Amino acid sequence: MNNPSDPFTTLEHKLDRLLALMDNLRLENAGLRARVNALESEKNTLEQKIATACARLEALRDQLPAS
Repeated sequence: MNNPSDPFTTLEHKLDRLLALMDNLRLENAGLRARVNALESEKNTLEQKIATACARLEALRDQLPAS
């Protein structure tokens, strides 16, 4: 009854592969979402550092004597 040429057996194998692929994609997606969150956090930190550096540079510029 488990004949490899049986259409139901073929369908069962295809469904098994599809479900395995879905599981792999779900795991990959979760990893990618975590990576995006980490990168967004890093980007925000860097933006804050840039803003601080710009403010310090402007303050230093304002202290320069006028030419």
